[in-house]
Amino acid sequence: MLEPGDAAPPISLTDHRGDTVTVDPTDARYTVVYFYPRADTPGCTTEACGFRDEWDVFADADIAVVGVSDDPVADLASFADDYDLPFTLLSDPDGEVARAYDSYGEKNMFGNTFDGVFRNTYVLDSDGTVVLAYEGVDPEEHAVEIVEDVEALDG
Repeated sequence: MLEPGDAAPPISLTDHRGDTVTVDPTDARYTVVYFYPRADTPGCTTEACGFRDEWDVFADADIAVVGVSDDPVADLASFADDYDLPFTLLSDPDGEVARAYDSYGEKNMFGNTFDGVFRNTYVLDSDGTVVLAYEGVDPEEHAVEIVEDVEALDG
């Protein structure tokens, strides 16, 4: 798990529109990079909709949001459309970026072992430094938690 003070690894992936996107932390005061296991599943939908529902708060505070999973672009496009998500979703099919963020690896579910994305979130400052890190987050109130924690950072 990356820790506050660590330099954030670069991110350049295909987004839900099919465009290559390079995340540039200087584009916002803070950038939320959240990793989620699978689009359109209950927990991931709850988490994404939490960010959507708090979108005005994030935008007013100059906080960018980017979601990353190993889903294919077509699945991300449907997910973004179905739930009217106003932020960028990135496809990391090989888990390369998620690995760089210690958010990809062996998982166990229903007796099966497989590689997948862990539900972790990082908040980066405009210099590209990790300022907040969340491991194995609860998707229910996560967006609100981030807003409160960023406000606390700013004093």
